[in-house]
Amino acid sequence: MIQVGQKLPSATLMEFNEVEGNGCALGPNPVDVQSASAGKTIALFALPGAFTPTCSAQHVPGYVAMYEQLRAQGVDEIWCVSVNDAFVMGAWARDQKTAGKVRMLGDGSAAFTQATGLTLDLTSRGMGLRSNRYSMLVKDGVVQTLNIEAPGKFEVSDAATMLAQACA
Repeated sequence: MIQVGQKLPSATLMEFNEVEGNGCALGPNPVDVQSASAGKTIALFALPGAFTPTCSAQHVPGYVAMYEQLRAQGVDEIWCVSVNDAFVMGAWARDQKTAGKVRMLGDGSAAFTQATGLTLDLTSRGMGLRSNRYSMLVKDGVVQTLNIEAPGKFEVSDAATMLAQACA
């Protein structure tokens, strides 16, 4: 499992863009994790799935609401990672009104999630291999803090915890 002090793994996530700009075409675009995190401070949070109850009601809305506060503490970008395809993440971004605040990044094949060692097997619930719920503060591609939730919990990966860590 990834640890504090380690670099993010080499992986490519996918992001659905509805508006062309900044060199990004419409539709799914690859995001190379290492180059996209280089030289930046990123509040990264991951969760089991788009449109799921806790994720939609609390996790994503918390980061959207605290966007300005996180930016004021030096966070350059907020990334939401889920084992879903880019089209699902794009639809969820519209639903959650994340535009310009939270990058909704699909890890469709779970390559990034497996490389971090933070997988959650929900096969028995019909959801297959997913991501554990966690957050991490990343500076220049290196994990500074790592907050992994206990099964079924939402206590340490929330935006308020991340804000406190970004202030430290």
